[in-house]
Amino acid sequence: MILRSTLFLCLVAVLTSACGSKSTPATPTAPSSPSTPVTPSVPASTTLATLDSPASDDQLTTLRPTLAVKNVTPAAAARTYEFQIADRSDFNAPSGSKSAYYTVNVTKTNVAEGTNTTSVAIDQDLQPATRFYWRARWTQGSTTSDWSSTGTFRTQIVGWSQPGELYDPLVNGATVADARVRRTTFIAGRGLRIEDSDSYVRYGLKQTITNGEFSVDIDGLSDHPVSDNPDTGKLKIMSMCDRTTDIYFSDWLLNVQYRGLNGNPDNAISFKALFGEDDEDHKLEPDLGTRQASVRHLNPTSTYLWKATWGNFFRVNVYDGGSSVTGVGGTQIYDYGKNTIYTYAPPSHYAYLGINNSGSETGSWPGATYRNVWIANKARPASLGTAMLPLK
Repeated sequence: MILRSTLFLCLVAVLTSACGSKSTPATPTAPSSPSTPVTPSVPASTTLATLDSPASDDQLTTLRPTLAVKNVTPAAAARTYEFQIADRSDFNAPSGSKSAYYTVNVTKTNVAEGTNTTSVAIDQDLQPATRFYWRARWTQGSTTSDWSSTGTFRTQIVGWSQPGELYDPLVNGATVADARVRRTTFIAGRGLRIEDSDSYVRYGLKQTITNGEFSVDIDGLSDHPVSDNPDTGKLKIMSMCDRTTDIYFSDWLLNVQYRGLNGNPDNAISFKALFGEDDEDHKLEPDLGTRQASVRHLNPTSTYLWKATWGNFFRVNVYDGGSSVTGVGGTQIYDYGKNTIYTYAPPSHYAYLGINNSGSETGSWPGATYRNVWIANKARPASLGTAMLPLK
């Protein structure tokens, strides 16, 4: 009887253990960590190239800069870089009419990665006296990074004279003019000052421009001109003709005036344009009523862009603020022109800051300081001269 009880209890214990008992599972062992982190073979596209040189807003002494970026890491033999240069910060199409001889947009692709840095030498002349913007990005296989931050540099401030196109910055103590006559003075950073009514600057153009623009930034103009001549009635801002002497006898005389004392009226903006003959049929000029509406009291500390354009017409525009303040000029304060059936076609073509004063009329504006001269068969490029302006 005792044996049967013992066997029964043992059987119960076995069944209970198999059906109702819960045991605690063993804790799993965590996998071991590698000793060195794994680096991806291609950086994420958000890893940008870092601009190295030129430094921000550098004033260069060349028109063909070398651009360099610091390489992204790790190094990769298959990685290439792309560089972009433009005269606009948004890298869109050129602003305004570009020069025929210089470029304002450059893209260089597939530049092989160098050691530590990658560089590219620009093999064409960029537009002089211009603030340029540049950036870079890399490509490896099917991955292309975003563009880097945008850098700036300024090209060499230098002038040129080519057929159909002349530019003279005048702020660097040099000029492409044929002659500086009598008393003219370079003012550092400002330009070339005409000291009195008998002085002027003369440009001999490489070819006759029958349809074009003559524009220049000027300061030092006021409604009280200082002159050794008490009659300042028809002082000249700029002029053109077909000769170097006796300009008043030219049948191709064009001049722009800011009149002074006895100006009929005083302080009026005016002009005179002859298209092959000195008679009423070939002459364009504002009448008295237009001149009376054209009186302007100018500030000698302000810069004004004076622009003359011609073809089968002659037109003068004046802007308070200069040429490169808003892209094409500051606030327009004068706009007037007249049409003709004739073409401006002098056999030879000369342009003047001021005028060659033969004594028969009042001459150049005393104390006017000129810079950023453009004379061409196309409109002034909007970015030309921006190297001479503070960074906005």
